[in-house]
Amino acid sequence: MKGRSLDSLAFSATVHCLTGCAIGEVLGFVIGTALGWGDWATIAVAVLLAFVFGYSLTLLPLVRAGVPLASALPLAFASDTLSIAVMEIVDNTVMLLVPGALDAGLDEILFWASLAFSLVVAGVAAFPVNRWLIARGKGHAVVHAYHGHAH
Repeated sequence: MKGRSLDSLAFSATVHCLTGCAIGEVLGFVIGTALGWGDWATIAVAVLLAFVFGYSLTLLPLVRAGVPLASALPLAFASDTLSIAVMEIVDNTVMLLVPGALDAGLDEILFWASLAFSLVVAGVAAFPVNRWLIARGKGHAVVHAYHGHAH
C-alpha cells in the first residue's frame, strides 16, 4: 500500500471490482433481455457472469506475474468475493426496484439508465466494504503483494 491512502486504495479496488461486475452484469442482462428470459433467469446469468469477470480481472495480473493458477484462484476468491457479492446484491435489488427496468428492451433508455444507475449505487455500497477489508489486510490488499502495484 506504499504511499497511497486507504481511501485511494479502497476506491481503486472498488473500481476494479465494479469493472468486472459491470462487464458481467451488462452482458448477462443483454443476453437475458435479448432472449426474452424472465427476471430471475436474467439475474442469475448476470450474477454468474459478474463473478466470472470479476475474478478474471484479478486472476489475469496474478497469472501474468507468475503466480500459478492453483495459487491465484484462492487469492482472487479471497480478495473479491465479498466486494462482488455486495455489488451484486445491491445492483440487482436496484434493477428489481426500478419499475419496468427488467421489462424494458435493449433499445430503451430505461433499460440502460437503470443498469447504469444500479451499477453506480452498487459501487457506492461496495466502497466501505473494500475500505474495511483493505484496512484489515484483506480484500485487494492480499493481491497487491503479488503483482507489485495497485489497481
